[in-house]
Amino acid sequence: MSQRDTVIHLVAGGVAGTVGAIVTCPLEVVKTRQQSSRSGFNEPMLPQIAQDFRGSKSTTCTTVPVQTRYVATKATPSMSIIQCLKHIVKHEGPIALFKGLGPNLVGVAPSRAVYFCTYSQTKIFWNSIMEADTALVHILSASCAGFMSSTLTNPIWFVKTRLQLDYNKHNRMTAFQCIRSIYAQSGFLGFYKGISASYMGISETIVHFVIYEAIKAEMMAHRARAPQDKVASDFLEFMLAGAISKTVASCVAYPHEVARTRLREEGSKYKRFWQTLSLVFKEEGIRGVYRGLSTQLVRQIPNTAIMMATYEAVVFVLTSKFNSEFYTADDDDD
Repeated sequence: MSQRDTVIHLVAGGVAGTVGAIVTCPLEVVKTRQQSSRSGFNEPMLPQIAQDFRGSKSTTCTTVPVQTRYVATKATPSMSIIQCLKHIVKHEGPIALFKGLGPNLVGVAPSRAVYFCTYSQTKIFWNSIMEADTALVHILSASCAGFMSSTLTNPIWFVKTRLQLDYNKHNRMTAFQCIRSIYAQSGFLGFYKGISASYMGISETIVHFVIYEAIKAEMMAHRARAPQDKVASDFLEFMLAGAISKTVASCVAYPHEVARTRLREEGSKYKRFWQTLSLVFKEEGIRGVYRGLSTQLVRQIPNTAIMMATYEAVVFVLTSKFNSEFYTADDDDD
């Protein structure tokens, strides 16, 4: 890959990640709170739920007074995504739906840029030393990309998670205050809490890209049989491929998301990845391990579809603009 093509994939990955992050940020906030053992909602819940569980301290989307934390248990009832969104808007204001967006935007562009660039470069490397475009090539490429991206950007996602779990309406914590607090409590290594869960999450990335590449290969084979210029339908196909692959991957590897959020909670009793999953399962059952999955799917499917289609579109536009041969070569390989 030429230096120009490397830059193209860096730009394409950054643009794709940024667009997806902005569009789906409110669902990201809801998902993070549902995954947490402390939902981060303040003020009373919906009247009926509040009445049914009056005096109880076990709810999912529940009240969190200044001096009280409500923790999840097996008996935890759930609020729908719409109810959670309405609750946040009512008690924290519309801007609360975009908590953590700043760090998200700061992190998503370099994260996706590093990821897509590493993936494309390692894919070329593995193709050069083993049979080209096999599932093993895609697994190794996705693993390298996931490891590199997770390691470099974990501090940013840690800060984002803490901000999304901040339930204050009037005295909202800023990113800078959050960074100072983390450093004062745990030092530099504190920013890498949850990194073990992120590494376990590479399995989700592997499943995602293996399925995506398989679908993309079928699309390329079909295009080779019926050559045509790229049209809008091509990018709709990329969106569909991204949505399908991410849905399967999210369902398979979702528990690591819950573990990662719990590990990043302030003052958390969760210390290690397997200890966290074991404790969540013991206290909340299988539903606790998959808490927030529906929100994750509602968020991730359009996010991934938008991201993958945007990535392919930007790569196509830039390669056409600068007369790069990479895209054509990639199509021929597939």
